[in-house]
Amino acid sequence: MKSLLTLCLILSVQLTRAQTPVSPSASATSASVAMSADEKAVADTERQRFGAQVSKDYAVLDQVLANDMTYTHSNGNTDNKQSYIQSIRDGKSKYDAIDVQELKVRVYGKTAVINGVCLIKANNNGETINTHLRYTDVYVRNGKQWQMVAWQSIKLAN
Repeated sequence: MKSLLTLCLILSVQLTRAQTPVSPSASATSASVAMSADEKAVADTERQRFGAQVSKDYAVLDQVLANDMTYTHSNGNTDNKQSYIQSIRDGKSKYDAIDVQELKVRVYGKTAVINGVCLIKANNNGETINTHLRYTDVYVRNGKQWQMVAWQSIKLAN
């Protein structure tokens, strides 16, 4: 009988331990886990880029977008750095507001991957759009500057 009780106790402890959540890795980010310096730098650069798109700050865009960037829009069209900035200059893409709703940064050496959700209020080729996007973008550290090398997004149902 004593053996049976001991066995039940051991199994109960093991079952409880198996259900205890595992703490996130050092590179994971969430509301309860502090960001590393690199993760914070990438997140700050991402927000700075969004702000530059809205305010048409071409100097910031030139700085944070890599020369070989590929920007894949949610409709499947692609831009390079020059064509993307030019579309903002020409007014083809006019960003009124970009509201970041989720932002998760993972850093792998000199490369960072962002998964996020944002709401974009814009005017695209004369058409007003309010688009809810889930996106992935990639940044690479070039010296001390993080630069975006790739963006891809999909539209979420509103």
